[in-house]
Amino acid sequence: MSFQRPSTATALSERWSRSARADHWSFMFGEIAVYAFVVVIATGAFLTVFFDPDMAQVTYDGSYVPLRGVPVSRAYESALEISFDVRGGLLVRQIHHWAALIFIAAVCVQLMRMFFTGAFRRPRGANWLVWVTLLMLGMAAGLTGTILPDDMLSGGSLGLIQGVTQSIPVIGTRLTFWLFGGDFPGDNIIPRLYWLHVLLLPAGMAGLLALRRRLVRRHGHSRFAGKADSGRPGRFRAGAVPGRAAAMGPAVALFFATCGVLALLGTVAQVNPIWQYGPYRPGAISAGAVPGWYMGFLDGAVRIMPNWEFGVAGHPLTLAVLVPALLVPGAFFTVLAGYPALERRFTGDRGLHHVLDRPRDAATRTGVGVAGMTFYGLLWAAAANDQIAYHFELSLYAVTWFFRIAVFAGPVLAYGLTRRICLGLTYREEEAKRHGRETGRIVMSPDGGFTEITEPVAAVAAISARPTAATGSDAV
Repeated sequence: MSFQRPSTATALSERWSRSARADHWSFMFGEIAVYAFVVVIATGAFLTVFFDPDMAQVTYDGSYVPLRGVPVSRAYESALEISFDVRGGLLVRQIHHWAALIFIAAVCVQLMRMFFTGAFRRPRGANWLVWVTLLMLGMAAGLTGTILPDDMLSGGSLGLIQGVTQSIPVIGTRLTFWLFGGDFPGDNIIPRLYWLHVLLLPAGMAGLLALRRRLVRRHGHSRFAGKADSGRPGRFRAGAVPGRAAAMGPAVALFFATCGVLALLGTVAQVNPIWQYGPYRPGAISAGAVPGWYMGFLDGAVRIMPNWEFGVAGHPLTLAVLVPALLVPGAFFTVLAGYPALERRFTGDRGLHHVLDRPRDAATRTGVGVAGMTFYGLLWAAAANDQIAYHFELSLYAVTWFFRIAVFAGPVLAYGLTRRICLGLTYREEEAKRHGRETGRIVMSPDGGFTEITEPVAAVAAISARPTAATGSDAV
């Protein structure tokens, strides 16, 4: 018996096929999150040089004429100086803000990609926890960054923090006093949040990204199933994918593309114009002010929660704030972080998985994911209940009651519909494997009968399998 060495063309084609399946386009979101974080750190270091986190009152006498002579805090004055007097300051501010928004968005999409493909399963459970923690820290960094300029939008966020803190039973009042250093808003909250924003949160996120890279090096990359994985699920170690050095070129290109898009957004898309909001005044808030998109679900939950308040042992229990602002997000992130353990417990699957699932092949998990997205999306949309009522000329109470019902009924309907779609898609594929794929060509037999010509699925798959360029070497 003799063995023939495969031709160079055949080996190269198989190499490209394996590399493309290991570096799927959906893996780019993790890289975009890392690159956006790099931009956030670089622009934040520039802004730190000029920003003064001091709440002492001064009289503004800068370049923005409409606010001259107005008493403002030193933090707000320095933010205006960055915007109007520092060369390139406004551009850097806007790039910094857009990079933070893109970072959180990329982390969210990365989590969805990992969830729907089963990339959180062993041995990558720690990697899942890293991304969940990055989402929470990114949201905290975005919220604290919004508060630092001490404008009217900042005051709205501070008021929400005060209300949420005071709603905590027994210790809420004392905790609020300690946090603000006295009466609201006090003189200490912005300096405290400043060090949290520029030092502790970035250090924590940088450490998590370093840990994530180490985990990827230890366990390798997951990949979508390919020809080499047929009949051997879970045996492929994704770190052994060939062509990793060649993938550095697209990774570098993606980095510069991310930086270019952020620079373009910072140039042409205005964001957070603090000079239009004006300095913060206790008891006042800008009309139509809304939080960042990533905090919209929290605002929506507060808006649609009924005004429930009880007295327990002489202490008020304000469920109207406690439930939507603390219990709902706490439960949401707890379930999100613990889902890998829940799935292992209910399915009994404790094996190692290096090959990813298609969402349709895990109908229950996909249904649960869509239900969670529906729940989040409805709360996010509820944050605009007043705008929806105004523009569509509806009753505000009717819109609010719609969201109160939809946040419970919507996820259930989304789960059932998504699961049925996934099962239908897999059933159609099984039928195509057994009977062939329809071609639309009809032939007549000699006895007068008609038969449709079908094409084997394997033939179509061979035609569609073409090599594509890899996107990066550190994808998952």
